[in-house]
Amino acid sequence: MAAAAVKRFQRAVIARLGAVLRLDEQPWRVALALAVGVFISCTPFWGLQTLLSLAVATIFRLNRAVTVTGAWLNLPWFAPVVYGFALRIGVFVLPDLHGADIAEIVELLQMSSVLSAADLLDLLRSVSLALLIGTAAVGAVAGALTYVGAFVFLRRIRAARSRHV
Repeated sequence: MAAAAVKRFQRAVIARLGAVLRLDEQPWRVALALAVGVFISCTPFWGLQTLLSLAVATIFRLNRAVTVTGAWLNLPWFAPVVYGFALRIGVFVLPDLHGADIAEIVELLQMSSVLSAADLLDLLRSVSLALLIGTAAVGAVAGALTYVGAFVFLRRIRAARSRHV
């Protein structure tokens, strides 16, 4: 059953990316919309990333479907890696972190099942700025790499398509 769900998901992603390739928009605009979506996908605003993507795409007149597609590329099983890396970057930028160090945070997270709601809120409050800074850095790098990769890929695909016409 899980394998069938993964297959359906893979087909949906491939279909969505295929639709992006067929867009009649300039490659730099498609690449920019995708990169903005990827940047937003790295933010810690779970549950709001699609709405944020739609709002940003509307404000900056980007393709909304492509921006949302970029936001959906940070899949839930990648999130722990992305946010863990982002937190490390944030702690590097803000070494004080209100007296907490990364070892204390890891220990607290390992004991998360026995923590009270107040303890979890204190933990989130103590790492929120570091996480925000880290996700902005990770998102900027991921967005820049996405822009370059998508732009080069789209230009090559369209050049090959124009040669065959």
